Amino acid sequence: MDRLILLRHGKAEPDSESGEDFDRRLAPRGVQESAEMGARLADMGFQPQVALVSPAARAKATWESAQAAFPNAETRFLDHLYHADSETIRRAAEEAGASVATVMMVGHNPGMQELTIRLLQEGAAPSGLIAKAQRNFPTAAAAVFLFDSNGRPQFDGLFYPDR
Repeated sequence: MDRLILLRHGKAEPDSESGEDFDRRLAPRGVQESAEMGARLADMGFQPQVALVSPAARAKATWESAQAAFPNAETRFLDHLYHADSETIRRAAEEAGASVATVMMVGHNPGMQELTIRLLQEGAAPSGLIAKAQRNFPTAAAAVFLFDSNGRPQFDGLFYPDR
């Protein structure tokens, strides 16, 4: 894996018809921001070969909204990404990254934010950038990292939705 894109799901509705967190859908703002973030990332040249997506309704809908910007990306829904911790997200990315250059992960906080912070720290990013990610990693936010031949991360972008 040469590049990892972390995309937090878009703004979700507070409740689902079933009452289950897993079934919460995107709010209209979440649909719009997810599509806009996908287009923004694609405009900057970020093109995943594979997207690993939590099967929760809001994560699936985030990917569906963003996917138009990534027409050649293979989609894989992985049950263990639902509310996954940062290590689970990283392992899944590394496994997929053994055979492709760019991996996108679509999932949930706190795991996405924690992995963003950890990769920023490992890559010796500026302290102000780390502090920004620690303060806030909002819905539809994305973090992008490059990896060298030894697997060390380097910050390549931190993007928040326009609000």
